Amino acid sequence: MNSDNAKQFDLKPADTRRLAAVCGQFDEHLKHIERRMSVRIGYRGQHFRIEGETERANAAAEIIRHLYRETEALTDISPDMVHLFIRESGFERLPDARPYDGSQIIIKTPKLQARPRGENQQRYVHSVRTHDVNFGIGPAGTGKTWLAVACAVEALKDEQVKRIMLVRPAVEAGEKLGFLPGDLAQKVDPYLRPLYDALYEMLGFEQVTKLIEKSVIEIAPLAFMRGRTLNNAFIILDESQNTTREQMKMFLTRIGFGSTAVITGDTTQVDLPKGQQSGLVQATAILENVPGIGFTHFGAKDVVRHPLVQRIVEAYDGHDASLSSGGRDQ
Repeated sequence: MNSDNAKQFDLKPADTRRLAAVCGQFDEHLKHIERRMSVRIGYRGQHFRIEGETERANAAAEIIRHLYRETEALTDISPDMVHLFIRESGFERLPDARPYDGSQIIIKTPKLQARPRGENQQRYVHSVRTHDVNFGIGPAGTGKTWLAVACAVEALKDEQVKRIMLVRPAVEAGEKLGFLPGDLAQKVDPYLRPLYDALYEMLGFEQVTKLIEKSVIEIAPLAFMRGRTLNNAFIILDESQNTTREQMKMFLTRIGFGSTAVITGDTTQVDLPKGQQSGLVQATAILENVPGIGFTHFGAKDVVRHPLVQRIVEAYDGHDASLSSGGRDQ
């Protein structure tokens, strides 16, 4: 991997209107490039300086030059155009510019500061911050959902996204949404309670209620995601082990410009009908080595609930291992 470097260049011909279009309102386009490319961008007039890993700094410079060329014919640059140019740069196939360095990570939300416990949680949050699509896989109590909500709230607070979407397949104890009372939100409510609880901790009940009323926070069953494209959103798919293969593919192809998706699940707690493969299990096999997608696998040692929960998880893991190796259930 090439070392860090400072790339300097000038945009020519000098034109303040075109420069303003490239930078975006309050430099939003440059901030988007910084976040996605893992670089730091500074400029004075038409002179730019980009700091970061050499290949990424060069790629970021070429994106800015390309955007500037577009302003010769366009009066405005949209966030979607910035996103497309970043994707076309092929940066996702470059070496990871920001591997986790072991430092303490803090997630800042309006009501609390979340400190991931242990190296695995730290790596998980780092992955969420540096990848567009992330999978958090492991047993209950490992913090994968709570930390995902904290990252979503932080991204919304820092204006990295415009809304939060909470999604969950409605597969529980044989019940279907149609048999539950109330309107759509009331039907989905029981399935999303853990996500609500985390939001209340980080934003407060009144603020969460207001944001839901304004559709800044949106709650939806997975089945209602078909046909939608989600731009500038932080999307959390919880309990994803209960998605079918078709549902998982459908969800992953909904992700649009400027969005982050976190998919959480426990492959040992699949509630799908017998013989139906979990979409999470299949996605792990297909996508684990795809550039730009982060995977974090949690185990019993990562459980942060009552100490007995960790022992219960370990006992079940041991039992399942003995069955898979030829033992019999007594």
